[in-house]
Amino acid sequence: MIKTILSFGISSFVIVSAMVSCNTSSAEWKRESRAPDSALRVKRGAYLVSIIGCDDCHSPKRMGPQGPEIIPELRLSGYPSARPIMKPDTMAVKNGWALFGPDLTSSVGPWGMSFSANLTSDESGIGNWSEENFLRAIRKGKFKGMENTRDLLPPMPWFVYRNMTDEDLKSIFAYLKTTKPVYNRVPAPKALGDFK
Repeated sequence: MIKTILSFGISSFVIVSAMVSCNTSSAEWKRESRAPDSALRVKRGAYLVSIIGCDDCHSPKRMGPQGPEIIPELRLSGYPSARPIMKPDTMAVKNGWALFGPDLTSSVGPWGMSFSANLTSDESGIGNWSEENFLRAIRKGKFKGMENTRDLLPPMPWFVYRNMTDEDLKSIFAYLKTTKPVYNRVPAPKALGDFK
């Protein structure tokens, strides 16, 4: 029965561990609940990235017959640096609106205009980040995961993602480090006053 449950995916890991623990010694429990190996961690990370909405903002899209479609070769590479920056409707922002660009990789609100980061394994993305940088970025909302940098800007929901377990965040990081590197230096955020 355990083999069948495990074949359904990594998300069953905790359930299986709990089921096994009912009939196992503490030594066996420790063995069953250890951190997954790297391949399993990457697979879990891929699963988490696919369900928590990373592609919504971090993947450039083009309009297809069913609406916006992720551009596969640019997946998770953030706002395309070669794309001209559109002038936002600052009057709408002054009237309380927050707006997204056409493919959701840029947004504007009272904070100014922000651009989704490159999450690929390229050096212009997270290629030279440490796991510690990634954990700090998500847990504390710090740009590039460095202590003395600016805060992450909306709409990045780091304050929600910081509630994920260490294992979940380490799995996401392990997966992102295996993604196809896409060179893309995302523009710096802009203040609303830059658009007068």
